[in-house]
Amino acid sequence: MSSTVFSSPATELASPESSAAWQRLKNAATEFAQFQEQDGSVPAEHRTAAAALLETVRDAVADLAPAFPHDSEYLHLVISDLDSWLEAGLGVPDFLDSLLAFQPQLDRIDGLLHLVVFPMYTQNGSRSRLLEAVLVEVIWPEFIAGLEAGEYSNKLFVPIRFRDFTPGYDTNSAVLFPETVAVRETPTFTWGAIFADREAARFRRVLRAAAEITSLELPEAAADFLDNQELTEETFVMWDLIHDRTHMRGDLPFDPFMIKQRMPFFLYSLEELRCDLTAFREAVKIQHDDDADPKARSTAALVQYAVIFDRIFRFAITGSRVRNYDGLGGQLLFAWMHQNHVLHWTDGKLSIDWDEVPAVVIRLGEEIEELYWRSIDRPKTAHWLAAYTLISGTVTPHPASRWAKGPDALPLDGPPRALTDQVLDDEFPLSMFYEALSKKMAPVIESTAGITGSSTL
Repeated sequence: MSSTVFSSPATELASPESSAAWQRLKNAATEFAQFQEQDGSVPAEHRTAAAALLETVRDAVADLAPAFPHDSEYLHLVISDLDSWLEAGLGVPDFLDSLLAFQPQLDRIDGLLHLVVFPMYTQNGSRSRLLEAVLVEVIWPEFIAGLEAGEYSNKLFVPIRFRDFTPGYDTNSAVLFPETVAVRETPTFTWGAIFADREAARFRRVLRAAAEITSLELPEAAADFLDNQELTEETFVMWDLIHDRTHMRGDLPFDPFMIKQRMPFFLYSLEELRCDLTAFREAVKIQHDDDADPKARSTAALVQYAVIFDRIFRFAITGSRVRNYDGLGGQLLFAWMHQNHVLHWTDGKLSIDWDEVPAVVIRLGEEIEELYWRSIDRPKTAHWLAAYTLISGTVTPHPASRWAKGPDALPLDGPPRALTDQVLDDEFPLSMFYEALSKKMAPVIESTAGITGSSTL
């Protein structure tokens, strides 16, 4: 992987999405994916037609490769992996060699373009490992580089925006993760990319609608989100930078996600919310740091608005009610702010006491951090029960919940999974406020699938 610095990346190929080679690649990959099974292989009866399409993809990658000299090794190996797939009869794909060569975190240069071609699944999209192709552009403003080089180091984080994509990304997916790629063995993952333009665009659309429906008067700075995509993208990049690094920092219950272990979904709620509230707390710190970069300080103020609005307006009512841990995190933040008297629903209007918000929101983060700190001295089931107590003290559980009845109603003498089995799919139903808001907001939220920064808002 080259680490060459380009002073003007756009001059290599200003609009690759408009090129004939990209259109050939995109169309062939899209048609090829229709022949694939869930594991990425192609059934015998479709291999002749599929092989011709994959050859078109390979040739198009070769035509496009000179426009991406910083990815020359990677694209060379993509072509090699495509050839190997063809020679193996289009069985289960293996793109480990090209994946190991793709290292976008080494060239975080604002405006740098990447052509990404892998058989993979897309989160919030297809769970099948289909052939996907994506043109992306790195977002790396100077003030973000300064934050990352200082107290907020995150060498794996790559914020990007869409230039174009195949149908797997015509969904709600806003991430590009190496662990989704079809490979013969699991490597050490060295990067994770987040589409800040999609996050920003759907946030702006949802915020505009939610503010109108709830009659919320937006603060002047937050109102700037509605008409400024670039400003909103930069806000989400700063939020994501701090959120992402938090997953492995702090007094953790050994591994907050307990990889490959089944556990109650509300624990994932607390972990994701902990990371967002850490971003909120650090944004407050940066905003009031007289020595910080002025752009970082002004963006830090916007991060605080973004965390609250995205959590309470989008997270809480997006997706199904089946173990929706992000939804629960939004419900918890809303209820906590309401019960601490900084958020009000009075006379059919929503209002927020912004001067009082930071202390209240930071206190919820401290409650979760205290839970985590205590966790290493507790058995697993005791930690789970303590986490449930924290949440249920603010968000009302389902009336039929066995967990809500306390430890005496739970099978504590069996394996931990028996406890998980007792958690209802919708353990913490939506409040009356959210039931009503969801009905009005559902069409807006659904309309954000496939949205990008260039979409009409």
